[in-house]
Amino acid sequence: MQFFIADTHFFHSDLLGYNDFAPRLFSSTEAMDQALIGAWNARVDDNDVVYHLGDIAMNPENFPTNEAVLQIILQLHGRIVFIKGNHDYRRLFKYLQANDPMPGGKPKFSFHDVGAIIKIDHQQLFLTHYPLMLGIVTQTLNLHGHIHNSSVRTATNINVGVDSPERELLQDRLPWGSPLKMDEIEEIAQRKAEQLAKMR
Repeated sequence: MQFFIADTHFFHSDLLGYNDFAPRLFSSTEAMDQALIGAWNARVDDNDVVYHLGDIAMNPENFPTNEAVLQIILQLHGRIVFIKGNHDYRRLFKYLQANDPMPGGKPKFSFHDVGAIIKIDHQQLFLTHYPLMLGIVTQTLNLHGHIHNSSVRTATNINVGVDSPERELLQDRLPWGSPLKMDEIEEIAQRKAEQLAKMR
């Protein structure tokens, strides 16, 4: 199975508590990080692929160290495809690649600097960190992160970030930090389209 998530921001202490950007109501980064790991591993097993659409940790170039980020990432189930976010660094990607545990002889990690395009059930997905403006398209969605507290006002842009308000469109609420499945992405897209149509 394939899952999608963005903006985990492991170790990011500035997000703790009430704020206008991405309030994370935890007493410590350790508690926040464990909540993210728990929500991820409750859904994902080692046969699954998770597309992480950027901003793994804050700030992996300085603190925490690349080793600290690796130790978090190694706790996450599944194979992970990383799309580079504005807080990710080539140095971190190279470190993760050099220290890939290679479960079953296959890479656990793969990397894209700009984005990736995949197809699931006749639906084309542009996977990026920053939202794209696609114009008029059919059976095409842009899954992205970067915007923590608001939504792009087009139905083809789906924010899969941990803090995305679009997650509230799901009929069945997920634990905070859960990666999204494709049927949940489609549900969000449909409900978002319905909401935007009412606003016209």
